[in-house]
Amino acid sequence: MKTDIHPQYFPKAVVTCSCGAKHIFGATREKMTVEICSECHPFYTGKEKLVDTAGRVEKFQARQRTAETKKTAAKAKKTPVAKDVKASSIKSAKSKPLATKKTPSKSTAGKKK
Repeated sequence: MKTDIHPQYFPKAVVTCSCGAKHIFGATREKMTVEICSECHPFYTGKEKLVDTAGRVEKFQARQRTAETKKTAAKAKKTPVAKDVKASSIKSAKSKPLATKKTPSKSTAGKKK
């Protein structure tokens, strides 16, 4: 191993979290600060904690609220179709014959009259 190329190692480096918890690890820095640790991370605690940067969470929640209001307004605008109109349109559609193209069958296609 070459000498003087590796950083100094601190076996009792103190890592301080923004929640106030202090942990002792081995590291190349003597003191460090972190935003989230195992005592305040939602995965380990089971509590939901939103880490917001520049109001992104509020913007997302606002978009969700507007989408919900638009969805409910669209449902309210829809008017139900009257049963009589629907039934009469089905009857008229059934009474009209479908236009089909007649194709000669295999038995008559090759025969001459």
